[in-house]
Amino acid sequence: MTPDAEFGYELLVCRYAELTWHPSEGSRPAIVSRQLGTQERRWDTVVLEVDPEAFERRRAFGDRTIDSDLLHVVRGAPAEWAWYRDALPDPGYPWRYVRQAVHRAAGRDLIEKRRRNNRIQLRRVRPYPDWVERIVAVENKPDLDRSAADRLADQLTHDIETGLADEAWLATETTGERVEPALLREMPVEAGILATDFDNGVDADAVDVAWHPSDLAPGEGERRDRETETLRLEIAERAYGKGWRSYHDTMRPDCRHFELRRDGRALLPYCAAKGKVPTARECSGSCSEFSPEPPQWRTKGWPIEGGPGKGFERVLARRRERERDRAENVE
Repeated sequence: MTPDAEFGYELLVCRYAELTWHPSEGSRPAIVSRQLGTQERRWDTVVLEVDPEAFERRRAFGDRTIDSDLLHVVRGAPAEWAWYRDALPDPGYPWRYVRQAVHRAAGRDLIEKRRRNNRIQLRRVRPYPDWVERIVAVENKPDLDRSAADRLADQLTHDIETGLADEAWLATETTGERVEPALLREMPVEAGILATDFDNGVDADAVDVAWHPSDLAPGEGERRDRETETLRLEIAERAYGKGWRSYHDTMRPDCRHFELRRDGRALLPYCAAKGKVPTARECSGSCSEFSPEPPQWRTKGWPIEGGPGKGFERVLARRRERERDRAENVE
């Protein structure tokens, strides 16, 4: 059993997906993120299977998320100069918000803009690529009991019916013991089931496919509606910018007790005061054990711009960038 059954397990599943995806059909270039979705549904783990060449073109737009307003501008920007209201499709909301997005997009060098005859014109820097091949949703539940099985069955059924994901999985922990078949039968037949045992590390041998998923993508000649496709792309952009190591954004790496510790091929947050992997709720300024790192730490062997906490953030950022490089360079 992983420390902190929910959060720690989620991070290990993310690392497994990053290292060895796909579970049953061979290696595929992929980007992994966590805790993403829509207002109605949030997925524990999101796996983006990408086209390496198109993904390289997406990276040319930078490392940050392109949000929904910016996507409207970047995807619609013409090859030649044009007034933004002629060039872009009707957004369905006031054009003044589009104008603001045009300014933001130009400020990030996502497009070019100029003013002619008191009108704002724009043109694209480069075409926005079709870089996402498939979106896979994974629900993580290490301790699968009856109540959890009922709840997850409803959630996975929702995923299947909405058509946002191309594939849906449940990941649950065995720790050497058999998962109760009756609980697995509660799951919709379209969802795959991963039986995991991370006691000896995170690799392909730590996971067995207990049930293969159905392909939820539309059949030949069919297409998702425009709203669903837009939602999928917005989720993909958030996953690209966020990754799964962004837990430091909601935790306190500047606490003297915060550490990063290796668990096999995974690097997890660790609280030295509590001797466990903390959750974001626990690792906060309101924690009774919270103790800010002293200023002296920032001048003794650490870069001048920060202490150990900033160092942890840079380590996690470098690892996210390395995985982007790997997805881009898969042949």
